Amino acid sequence: MVPAASGPRRVSVVGVIGELLITGGVLVFLFLGWQLWLNDLVVGAGQNSAGVTLSHNLRGSAPLHAPATAPPTTKISFGDPVVAVAPGDAIQFAVMYVPRFGSDYARPISEGVGTTKVLNKNGIGHYPGTQMPGAVGNFAVAAHRTTYGAPFKPLATLQIGDKIYVQTKDGYFTYDFRGLEYVKPTGVGVLEPVPEFPGVPATDRVLTMTSCNPMFSAQERIIAYAVLESWQPTSAGAPAAISATVAAKG
Repeated sequence: MVPAASGPRRVSVVGVIGELLITGGVLVFLFLGWQLWLNDLVVGAGQNSAGVTLSHNLRGSAPLHAPATAPPTTKISFGDPVVAVAPGDAIQFAVMYVPRFGSDYARPISEGVGTTKVLNKNGIGHYPGTQMPGAVGNFAVAAHRTTYGAPFKPLATLQIGDKIYVQTKDGYFTYDFRGLEYVKPTGVGVLEPVPEFPGVPATDRVLTMTSCNPMFSAQERIIAYAVLESWQPTSAGAPAAISATVAAKG
């Protein structure tokens, strides 16, 4: 007996919905992969390039390395740091280098911490009203840990003694990392001239780096503290640890 020809396959509503959900899930994962990984790599590389370009502009015609005037083991003092005046909102005025974050890490610092004009666009933002690089008090900055280049993604990997370098038109400021703190989003005491001690006169020159914590959440803030170790004017050239990054082409 010849079997009867089967009719057209019936497609159930449940099957269609299932296939749509699977397709939608794949698209969501692809989007998250782009937004949280590949996009961060692309945007982060662009911020590094912008940082190197800004570094060249800040340095101007000054040499990358100044002529040696003392034995390499001799530590030269350049007196009190030259402190600039804060620029207008969203204007880039400095570059941050953190060797712990990678040999090519050179992110621009802009005035302000607005998400649209600064953090989402330029990378690192300076809290208005806090001190400028090298000043006595608290030079406080913020950046994302996920998306938009994630400048502070590796913040929790810092180790005691790590160096953080900030370049302005006046020179290079070397900060020494001291430790991490975790606070609630309302913990604005970290922005005081002496972090967490309102009303206490400042004597140290502090760098405070802030971002959201844990990753992919804004439940609290991760805070990294560093203290100024030394500074050198632009004419003295870049510190040896970052000279290759400073010399790179943007």
